[in-house]
Amino acid sequence: MKNITPFPGPALGTSNDVVSLSCHDRMHFDPAPLTRLFAERDTQAAEDVVCRMLEDIAMRLDMLQRARAEHAFANMDRPAQRIGVVADQMGLTEVAVAVDHVRRCLLQQDWIALDATMARLERGFDIAVSEVWGVRDL
Repeated sequence: MKNITPFPGPALGTSNDVVSLSCHDRMHFDPAPLTRLFAERDTQAAEDVVCRMLEDIAMRLDMLQRARAEHAFANMDRPAQRIGVVADQMGLTEVAVAVDHVRRCLLQQDWIALDATMARLERGFDIAVSEVWGVRDL
């Protein structure tokens, strides 16, 4: 005997209050900014810049995590905005998109979606760190 529960079909006439945030199944990364940085500077100087930028993102990601844990949502937009700026400068497209979605969740005060997008941002940053150092080896 099979126990099969069918999933309901898509809702007809969805509300304009629902925002769909698309999430890609692979990391989006533009290596051009970092390739240019490593071409313009010596290796040590370029690595120092990359380290400072990654540390900046990591520090602000920690600020986001602490604010979320303390339910201090008003303190989250500014560090999120800075993460987006730095991620754009580094070509970390997926991180920039994820942080934009975090900011949208904050604006809409959607705390459930905030948890999901924060998790995606954290995963994206972890993957981005590996991607960034892969550029150096090209």
